[in-house]
Amino acid sequence: MCLKDRVYEYLTFIPKGKVVTYKQIAEYLGDPKLSRVVGNILHVNPDPIGHPCYKVVNSKGGLASNFGDIGGIEVQKNRLLEDGIDVVNYRVDLKKYQWDGNR
Repeated sequence: MCLKDRVYEYLTFIPKGKVVTYKQIAEYLGDPKLSRVVGNILHVNPDPIGHPCYKVVNSKGGLASNFGDIGGIEVQKNRLLEDGIDVVNYRVDLKKYQWDGNR
């Protein structure tokens, strides 16, 4: 399975009401230095419904300022809110909402 497919697969594991960081996905891939690569892969996600990239935030809980092609950060914020995740000042509380990565 190629790197891109592994990233998209990981997104399907994240439970409703939880988020992960780019670094968490990079660590799942075996190299925490791949965080930017993960971000680039997510930016061109062909199936945001099947592969819910809105659940990925930065290491401080911040949303992606250039999320998706249409609507940007507001789309990510609204999808997180619909998922039951509180968003304050375009950040989520990682202590409350971060998934530990166990399946």
